[in-house]
Amino acid sequence: MAQLKDIPLCVIEGAVKGETKALEYVLAHFKSYIRTLATRKIYDDYGNERYYVDEDIVARLENKLVFAIMNGFKIRY
Repeated sequence: MAQLKDIPLCVIEGAVKGETKALEYVLAHFKSYIRTLATRKIYDDYGNERYYVDEDIVARLENKLVFAIMNGFKIRY
């Protein structure tokens, strides 16, 4: 399993300030985790189990992450 690298402090500071590139970096960092959270199980007409990524939930989780970063995320040194 691949290990995720830490997000550099300068990127976090930029994301808190609302810099677009920094926010994109953070979203890219958490992309696979968000998609895992948004994966749903359904059954087809024949009873076969299927998994799909609900893109509406992906968008909602990404928006919540950006909102949390922009409103109230405190950096303590």
